[in-house]
Amino acid sequence: MERSEIVVDRGAIRRNAARLREAAAPAELWAVVKADGYGHGALEAARAALEAGASGLCVATAREGEDLRAAFREQRILVMSPLAPGEEAVAREARLEAALSTPEVPAGLGVHLKVDTGMGRWGMTLDEALAVPRDRVVGVMSHLATADGDAAFVRTQVERFAAVTGALPGVQAHLANSAGTLRFPEARFDAVRCGVALYGLSPFGDDPAGHGLEPALSWRSRVALVKALAPGESTGYGRRFVAKQPTRVGIVPVGYADGFRRGLTGTEVLVAGNRRRVLGTVSMDSFAVELGDEPPGAPVTLVGDGVLAEDHARVLGTINYEITCGINRHPARAVGRVVDG
Repeated sequence: MERSEIVVDRGAIRRNAARLREAAAPAELWAVVKADGYGHGALEAARAALEAGASGLCVATAREGEDLRAAFREQRILVMSPLAPGEEAVAREARLEAALSTPEVPAGLGVHLKVDTGMGRWGMTLDEALAVPRDRVVGVMSHLATADGDAAFVRTQVERFAAVTGALPGVQAHLANSAGTLRFPEARFDAVRCGVALYGLSPFGDDPAGHGLEPALSWRSRVALVKALAPGESTGYGRRFVAKQPTRVGIVPVGYADGFRRGLTGTEVLVAGNRRRVLGTVSMDSFAVELGDEPPGAPVTLVGDGVLAEDHARVLGTINYEITCGINRHPARAVGRVVDG
C-alpha cells in the first residue's frame, strides 16, 4: 500500500440498487451518479446500477453526462441542474435530456419540466411549465426538501406534485430521492432518482444496515511511524493533544488534502481491527491516532469494516454525502481499486 487505498465494491452497489428497485416497484429506478458517483467513481457506479436493473442515469452537468455517454451509447441520461452557458451543444451531441427550471427550451433536446413544489431552489411554477411546448417534454419532476425528516411537508409536496402531474397527463413523473423512495410510497410516481442509498449510505444519517443497505466504499491506510509521547509532550499543530501519561501515537499518511477533514479530531478509526481515537489536529497530509500495542505498519481503516461515513459526519456536524464526495481519489494521492464482491 502507498499512502492510502480506496476500494469500491461494485457488488455492493448492485445489491443496493436491487434493494431500491424492490422498494420503488413498480416505479423505475434512476441512478444518480453525479459528483463522480458521490466519490465512488461514476462509470463503475453507473455500470453496476444498470446491471441491477436501473433504467436511467442522472448527473448534474452536461460534461458529466458526456463522459458517461462514451460508455453507455443508448442509455437515458438526465442532466438535473440547469445547463451552463455553452453546454447546450455538448448536451445535444451527447444525446442527453435536460431538466428545465425556466420555460426557455434548449433546441434539439428532450426536456423534463422541473416544478418547484417546496424545495425553493431550482424549478418553475406550474403555469410556466404548462407554457412549454409538449412535443419537447419527456418528463416532469420536482425534488423533496425534507424526506429525511419532516413527513408532513413531504406529504404537502406530494400533493402539490400530484396536481402538477394531473395537469400534464401522460408525461413520466419523478419526485422521490433515496429517502423518499425508502420511506414514502406515495412519492414514487413513475420513477425514483436515488443517489446516496445506491452507495450504501443512509439518507437518514443512521446505520445503513437498518435500511438494507451495504456501504460500497472502504478507505484504508497504515501506521507509517510510531512515536512515544512522555507526559507533557504533544502531537500536531496547536498542541491540541498533550499527553497526560505515556502515550503511543501512530502517524497515518492521510490528511485533509486527501479528504480526511481537519475537523475529525476525536473521531475513531480502526488500527489492526481496534477502534482508536484520532488525536490532535489533522494536518494536510497526515494525522495522529492513539495506539495500544499496534506496531508500525499496522493497517488503519478510515472508512469501512464497520467504520461508517455516518460516524465521521456526526463528528463534523455534516452529512455522509460530504464525507465520500470529499475523498480525493486522484492517483497522486491514493490508489484506487474496484472489486466485485
